[in-house]
Amino acid sequence: MTALLEVSRLNAFYGRAQILFDVSLQVDAGEVLALMGRNGAGKSTTIKSIMGLMRGVGKSTGEVRFLGQSIGTWEAYQIARLGLGFVPEDRRIFTDLTVLENLQVGTRPARDGQEPWTVERVFALFPNLARMPDRPGGQMSGGEQQMLTVARTLMGNPKMILLDEPSEGVAPLIVEHMAQAIMQLKTQGLAIVLSEQNFPFACAVSDRAVVLEKGQVRFTGAMRELEEDENLRRSYLAV
Repeated sequence: MTALLEVSRLNAFYGRAQILFDVSLQVDAGEVLALMGRNGAGKSTTIKSIMGLMRGVGKSTGEVRFLGQSIGTWEAYQIARLGLGFVPEDRRIFTDLTVLENLQVGTRPARDGQEPWTVERVFALFPNLARMPDRPGGQMSGGEQQMLTVARTLMGNPKMILLDEPSEGVAPLIVEHMAQAIMQLKTQGLAIVLSEQNFPFACAVSDRAVVLEKGQVRFTGAMRELEEDENLRRSYLAV
């Protein structure tokens, strides 16, 4: 069975500085892959390279295939239309728009063979948002904004989501809600790549992990294997 996402020998540069060195990974439908590593390891650059967001700020080389198509030279909007959603670390919600209006902005047509995401469906996934449909984005907490960003991305009916540091700067209760939402999404067949430093959070939701250090892959395998290998965690994840 062909993987939903296949990344082979991905290299990335900012000017003359090389950030990623032959990064390879793959993700299957309904799988959560944790992309882990310390600050500066190359996690966000990997996600931006996959999403076509390096153009203008740097460059990337290598092979990126999604749904069987080579997307390495595509623009970000073309990749999004194909079904790859992106949740940035800085959220980028529309602060002057309400929760409902933010969701409407993100709406895209349903895809063949996929149950469409609706406002009612994302409200069921994130009950906190259901209680504030008319609240402007700028009047929400950081955790609420994070939920809204994920919900808005789902309204685009993606096949896969790239989540960049979803637990960063978010209250523990919201992190718990986010973990529950990711587990529900996984049971519904949505694939997720999760860039994350919060190890307990990543362990709770992820099937496999790719560990980066200085832009190079140091481990690829089951999350349980990483969880049980204290020396590996100490070498590449400990602060």
